[in-house]
Amino acid sequence: MEERLFREAMSHFATGVTVITTLVDEEIHGMTANAFMSVSLEPRLVLISIDNKAHTRERIQASGQFAVNILTDKQQALSQAFASKEHHHHIDFDWFECLPVIKDALVTLVCKVYESHKAGDHTLFLGEVTHLKLNEGSPLTYYQGTYTSLHA
Repeated sequence: MEERLFREAMSHFATGVTVITTLVDEEIHGMTANAFMSVSLEPRLVLISIDNKAHTRERIQASGQFAVNILTDKQQALSQAFASKEHHHHIDFDWFECLPVIKDALVTLVCKVYESHKAGDHTLFLGEVTHLKLNEGSPLTYYQGTYTSLHA
């Protein structure tokens, strides 16, 4: 099967949009990701999947911790900024449990790396959620290469 066909098939699964952030040597690193899911209630685990070529992957390994920022439908520009190479020089971060986080994210999860596994061209990071905060709003979603939103 062709890579393009597989990619197109996967684009039919609507996802939320997150920005993954971490801190190494006083330098903030982050990236947009939609490969995120809840794994376990006890212990409280989530999973993120990061391309092995992404610089954020090595930064998460070095720091041993990361934050998952689930974006609201008003934060599309932040998603696009973190999807580019030069993204966080103009971002005004909040700080939560010593990690840089996205202001007014729908949900912010602070995680310590529980396990990591290489899987094909990605690394799967299981994160144990140590702290979280919730805000009001609607999620930013992604479907077939386009940002969308859900409204109750």
